[in-house]
Amino acid sequence: MSTFHLPSTTPPVPVHLPADLTQDQLLSFPAFKTWINTLQHSLSTQESKTHTFHSTPYKLRKIDIQAVDFFGGSRIGFLKLKAEVSNDNGEKLPGSVFLRGGSVGMMKPDTDKRLHPQLILQPDDVSKDTETDKQVILTLQPRIPAGSLAMAELPAGMLDDSGTFAGGAAKEIAEETGLEIPADDLVNLTELAISAPLSEDSSEEEHLQRAVYPSPGGSDEFIPLFLWQKRVKRDTLKEWQGKLTGLRDHGEKITLMLCPLEQVWRVAGRDAKTLAAWALYQGLRGEGKI
Repeated sequence: MSTFHLPSTTPPVPVHLPADLTQDQLLSFPAFKTWINTLQHSLSTQESKTHTFHSTPYKLRKIDIQAVDFFGGSRIGFLKLKAEVSNDNGEKLPGSVFLRGGSVGMMKPDTDKRLHPQLILQPDDVSKDTETDKQVILTLQPRIPAGSLAMAELPAGMLDDSGTFAGGAAKEIAEETGLEIPADDLVNLTELAISAPLSEDSSEEEHLQRAVYPSPGGSDEFIPLFLWQKRVKRDTLKEWQGKLTGLRDHGEKITLMLCPLEQVWRVAGRDAKTLAAWALYQGLRGEGKI
């Protein structure tokens, strides 16, 4: 166990480390850097006289790193910590945090972050200005943290070196339909939706990610959500509907299914990112932004 103080903090903030984690490893972990910078900025907004906590501001007092999981040797994958945030009256804010960073982060073509696009197909013999006969590609796959062997959700993947959606789900989509999804064709739903500041006072505006936080009470995970739409021949879509039923072959870990757009909220209702993407799509569509 070792201790150091966070750089450039007043008052000094001690950080207690477990034996298998060094100061340099922690301070270079992107998820920790994003989280601490975001938190410190949010705490600084209390200086505004109109802030709810201005009279008795909360301060970061200390950080205890409780556990760390490494990926591929020395690269931090997940981090569990407890941050003590309190005011001078002794009132505390809940500070148990599971750090993993953004699940999605397609900010530039060379990113290695995962993304979850909502993929919508529509027959090309109907008006593209309608929602008629739209189908969404979902995946069914095991999700052990949820205790599931067949969770219905948006396809997960990442961008490869050519800027194309890649990964297990993308491979299945390509094999079953021949479809490839270039990054340039993806629409950032969260960026479109979260475009204006919530407060007219810029000093009170927090620097959060333009993304969905699926579990902000316990995790820093943020998920920018994307949309990809394509019009295809009706006969082709019917063929895919017959093929992409969600039924898995023996031993197959991941499979695809086509779901009517209006039924997505029901079929994949246990998956927060799918519900969020569906809601953002409906809201932006209603405002004429997509």
